[in-house]
Amino acid sequence: MNEQLKTFIQVAESGSFSKAAEKLFISTTAVMKQMNLLERHAGVPLFNRTNHGVRLTQAGSAFIKDAEFMLRYYQESLIRMHQAAQANRHMVRVGTSLLNPCKVLIDLWNGASDRYPQFGINIVHFDDDAHTLPTSYRTLGQSFDIIVGPFLTDRLNDCYQMLELGSYRVCFAVSRHHKLASKKILSAQDLYGEKLAVVNGGKSAVIQDIRDFLVRNHPRIRIKDIPRLYDLDVFNRCEESNTVMLTLEAWGEVHPSLATIPSDLDFTVPYGLLYPLHPSGEIQQFIEIIREMQRVPTPG
Repeated sequence: MNEQLKTFIQVAESGSFSKAAEKLFISTTAVMKQMNLLERHAGVPLFNRTNHGVRLTQAGSAFIKDAEFMLRYYQESLIRMHQAAQANRHMVRVGTSLLNPCKVLIDLWNGASDRYPQFGINIVHFDDDAHTLPTSYRTLGQSFDIIVGPFLTDRLNDCYQMLELGSYRVCFAVSRHHKLASKKILSAQDLYGEKLAVVNGGKSAVIQDIRDFLVRNHPRIRIKDIPRLYDLDVFNRCEESNTVMLTLEAWGEVHPSLATIPSDLDFTVPYGLLYPLHPSGEIQQFIEIIREMQRVPTPG
């Protein structure tokens, strides 16, 4: 009925089925069918049809103001309905940055968001800075509720909870001018004689295991320990100094002057959601929804 009212008002204003159809961006036949149906429901003619267009009958003139009122009331009702729904909707604040992009979570959520209209996503940007990142981790729940990224800092594990979503492959990044930049895959032997930056300011057990493996089995690689968290400055310095860097496949597009090349090392780094130790009831419910989505196999 809502579409019929809109069409009726437009026909009355245009004085023509074809002009109304053009403004409504539908066919003239569709306009005529809607008006015929409306007249059948009303039980009286609403238009006088002539070769020069259409004009309202006395009944149509009496109905036009009511039609405008009903359409306006319907539209206002929709607004009130959506406002009421928004009042009960909880916005989950997801932190995002160049090294901790939220796309993984957004893609996952977009596949199920229709089933959970009580939740919405609000994206909050934060900086990848080794000096401020620990504060971002420690204050989860203040500026944002969730960070999506690799688990690379065991020394802050007592500041948040984690929900693993998957793992990233370990890679090596080299300057695009480096002699190894054209390689499709790098083995540890390819790095003999090279300086390899191992960033582990977060005291990550996974990164430490990789370092110990290389030191024990490939002593010809010159390990350069970087006692800080990964940030853009580390990428810049490795590119400037032509130093190979231990990195992750997810960071392949972080620095345009670095080539990220898969390695043959049998190591991966888990990634997922970081969220407060004591989340609100809504955030805990959201986390449980994501956890359940991880348990259910994807069809096909």
